[in-house]
Amino acid sequence: MLEYIFDTQFLIAGEHLCEDEIHDYIMHNIEGDCLLAVGDEELVKVHFHTNTPWKVLEYGASLGEIYDVVIENMERQANGLPG
Repeated sequence: MLEYIFDTQFLIAGEHLCEDEIHDYIMHNIEGDCLLAVGDEELVKVHFHTNTPWKVLEYGASLGEIYDVVIENMERQANGLPG
């Protein structure tokens, strides 16, 4: 059984984005693992395993426009079901 079920990925488009600040906020405020926050001041891709993907999306939306949202249930995938 996985500790964190949802593979959550999305892009944030905005101004003055800082991948380090985004990374640090998520790590300190939202439970999960396997975090990647990469990009530049105008576009950051976030990848995070969590049980509360809505919290990550809510935070991302507070920074700019979010799009290309993908949330996959890795537990279902591990059991051979669509994720």
